[in-house]
Amino acid sequence: MWFHPMDYLIFIAFGLSIWAQFRVKGTFNKWSDIPVASGITGYEAARRMLDANGLYDVPVEPVPGALTDHYDPMARAVRLSEPVYYENSISAVSVACHEVGHAIQHKVHYPMLVLRHRMFPAVNFTSGVAPLLIIAGLIFQQFNFLLGLGIIFFSAAVAFQLVTLPVEFNASNRARDLMIAEGFITNDEERGVAKVLNAAALTYVAAALISLLELVKYIMIFTNRSDD
Repeated sequence: MWFHPMDYLIFIAFGLSIWAQFRVKGTFNKWSDIPVASGITGYEAARRMLDANGLYDVPVEPVPGALTDHYDPMARAVRLSEPVYYENSISAVSVACHEVGHAIQHKVHYPMLVLRHRMFPAVNFTSGVAPLLIIAGLIFQQFNFLLGLGIIFFSAAVAFQLVTLPVEFNASNRARDLMIAEGFITNDEERGVAKVLNAAALTYVAAALISLLELVKYIMIFTNRSDD
């Protein structure tokens, strides 16, 4: 009852996700040992990029941990992990500028980011309820409507992850263009920047793929039951 043919693909996608996590850490560590020719730190790159785009009121703050970097749209603040904030490596500057890319998206009302923000309150609720409904629907087959409702809620979470993909890729593209335009990196260093940002993006792709495959699996189970 618990094994489904789609599980083969899900296991493969899960393996891809684990590999992506190792790759992003390995890539970050590799390029953390290589300083940028400009000598600027992650903080300086973020601050200069924000100012160049008129975002003088957006602070750049250090936070504990590794790879904990993010842009907080509620506080309108760029938060960088301490290794990124203080170091002048290709990894540090790449990650810092990527987070600034989200701040710029916020300023210009990038459509996919706006959609993501609007979806968040509903998805925050549905993503918590969906697993419970799906499990209940799988266990108690006589209550198949619970599985159907869980699928609807889970679909919202999957849609949120899919919307996140263009948001992340767009932020990286903005970062790369501005890093070159502002002279933060040389043309020779662009390869390292691409390696760091692409490795990070792959984790989002893997997570979205797993969720999408799981959604297809549950839809197939629901459809087969309805046909019986």
